[in-house]
Formats: sequence, C-alpha cells, structure tokens
Amino acid sequence: MYAIVNIAGKQFKVTKDQQVYAPKLQGEAGASVEFDQVLLAEDNGTVSIGAPIIAGAKVSGKILDHVKGDKIIVFKKKRRKGYKKKNGHRQDFTKILIENISL
Repeated sequence: MYAIVNIAGKQFKVTKDQQVYAPKLQGEAGASVEFDQVLLAEDNGTVSIGAPIIAGAKVSGKILDHVKGDKIIVFKKKRRKGYKKKNGHRQDFTKILIENISL
C-alpha cells in the first residue's frame, strides 16, 4: 500500500513506516501530523485517483526531528573582470515518520 501525498507544496510517494524529509513544518519533535491532500492511493492492486484529491483519505505521521540539508555552494564569477562571489546555503527540513495511511 502506498500513497502520493502533498506535503507543504511538494508531492511524496509514501508507504507505512517510511521516513520522509519534507520542507520545514510547524510543530515540535514528537508531535503528530495529518496530511489530507492525498492525490493517489494504491491498496492491493486497486488504484484510486483523486480529482484533484481523494475525499476522506488521510496520511498520519509523527515529526521526528528538524534537520538541515547538505550545504550547497553558490559561486559566481565573471572572467577577466576580477569578480568572484562565493555563497552557501543549507535548506531546513522536517524528518517525518509515516505511521498510517487510511482511505
């Protein structure tokens, strides 16, 4: 059984007991969250497709931690002009454990 769910504007294919790194969400570690924007669900070979979402379907999970992603280096240069600019960025993520998928 799996589902495609919209979490904070991004779509994830999730299964039970899977860990997902989603864009940062409000809530503390250990808090439970529910996502009701289920776009597609599969259960024992039966596929349900929403238009645009499946009514009554929910995915519940638990926030495990708030983490930062890998560092991305942004380097700009213009040749023969002496212009160099180096900048870095680390995106904030929320680690979520998917506990249940209900249709």
